[in-house]
Order: sequence, then structure tokens, then C-alpha cells
Amino acid sequence: MTLVYDWLVGPFADFAFMRRALVACLALALGSGPVGVFLVLRRMSLIGDTMAHSVLPGAAVGFMISGLSLPAMSLGGFLAGLAVALVSGLVSRLTAQKEDASFASFFMISLALGVLLVSTHGNSIDLMHVLFGSILGVDDGSLLLMAAVTAVSLIVFALIFRGLVAECFDPTFLRTLKGQGGAYHTIFLVLVVLNMVAGFQALGTLMAVGLMMLPAIGARFWVGQVWSLIGLATLVAFCAGYIGLVLSFRFDWPSGPAIVLTAGLFYLLSLFFGRRDSLLIHFLRRSHLRS
Repeated sequence: MTLVYDWLVGPFADFAFMRRALVACLALALGSGPVGVFLVLRRMSLIGDTMAHSVLPGAAVGFMISGLSLPAMSLGGFLAGLAVALVSGLVSRLTAQKEDASFASFFMISLALGVLLVSTHGNSIDLMHVLFGSILGVDDGSLLLMAAVTAVSLIVFALIFRGLVAECFDPTFLRTLKGQGGAYHTIFLVLVVLNMVAGFQALGTLMAVGLMMLPAIGARFWVGQVWSLIGLATLVAFCAGYIGLVLSFRFDWPSGPAIVLTAGLFYLLSLFFGRRDSLLIHFLRRSHLRS
């Protein structure tokens, strides 16, 4: 019993930085769960990855102006991510280019520009901090930012939930009925950028999207309703954060990759053994048909 306590509870009971990291995981899970689910439902999973990297040049400009300043990097990242989202959507509407191609183009430009700015105005340690984050170094200011983003996200989702669900499954009907499909889409993109900004403080621009997408994608192998998808994705994201922090503490692994790999393990288990359209269900159906 003592061994179990030392492994699972001891790190958080003994060290304040571990408790702050765990609270950060809870805040990120509550915000990223709904965002990830709606990205999956809207078939925008890869666009979510694109938008995660689009905050990098803005964060780099904030870094150039104020160093590793949370307000400056957060504001710069938000403005850059929002600009990429809006410009990509505008290009797809004014030209024949599809939205995913437009996002991919601006993503590559943003990523290269951000890495260039950080590399030329900082050092390799600064670049690693921006790309991979440092959840074990989360301070009170970062926690307040994550909590604020989570609170805003949940309130906005509660207000536009029905419209978002309708836009996911029948966007043409929503546009015909109320003409609000574009408004819901824009609000959702703002929420995605906000949560990416909150996530990059702890996990970096390369890892933040993993905690957002892997639980949401894996949840679809277990449940089907939107509310249950959000609940399961949020729970898995928090559990992945908790387990990843324990593994990071015990084996001296980098915390961000440990958290994302834990979420990835849930996805793989769901892919093979989930009760909805998993590989196991597929082979069981084929065996039943043969017999």
C-alpha cells in the first residue's frame, strides 16, 4: 500500500510544482476535450494540428519583444493563430482552393517563420521551450491563463452547443434556416486558437494538439453521442496528464511527450478493442458472417 501511495500520490503530495502541473492538466483537459471532439466531428483533425503551429510566429514575436513573458507570448500567439485561421478561411471562400489546403499552406509558412524568429533571436533552449513547453515549470500566471481560457471555452460551448452540433451534421440546413453557419464556424475557430495558446504554455506548439486530438479520436471507438464523446475525451485527457506526469517524475522522461504518448496508448487500445467499429469488432463481424 505504501508503494502504491509513493508512486501515485507521493509526487503530488510532496512537490508543489507537480500539483501545479496536475491542475494545468485538468484545465487543459476541460478545455481541449470539447474542442477536440468538434474538430473530429467536423473532419478538421489535421486542421487542428495546423492551427497549433500557427501560433508559433506570434509567440516568437512576443518572445523577441519581452523574452519568455507569458502575456506577450500568449497575446502574440493568439493574434497569429486567429489571423491564420481567418485568412485561410477567406482564401478558401474567395478561390477554388479547399480549406484544408489553405490551412496547410499557411501552416508551413507560420511554422518556418516562427522557428526562424526564435532561432535568430534566442538560443536552442528557448526554441525547445516554445516547441515542447514545460508543464513542470507552470507558474501561477500560466495556471490563471489556462483557467480563464477553460472557463471562457465552456461558457461559449454551452451557449452555441446546439448550433455547433447542427453545423457538424447538416451545415447546409443551418445556413438555409438561419444563415448562421459562418458565425458558428468563426466562433469555433477562435475557441480552437484560444485553447492552443493555453496548451502551448505547458506542452509547446508541437505537443499541445496531441492532448486535444488523441482522446477525442479514441473516444469515438467507445461512445457515439456528442455529450458522451466530450465527457470521455475530457476524462481521458486528464488521466493521460496524470499518468504522464507520474511516468515523467519516476523515470525522468520529458513530461510533454510522456503525456501525449499516454493519450496515444489510449487511442491504440481503442482502435483494437473499442466497442464501436474497432478492429476487434470488425473481425468478430467477419467471423460471424462466415459461420
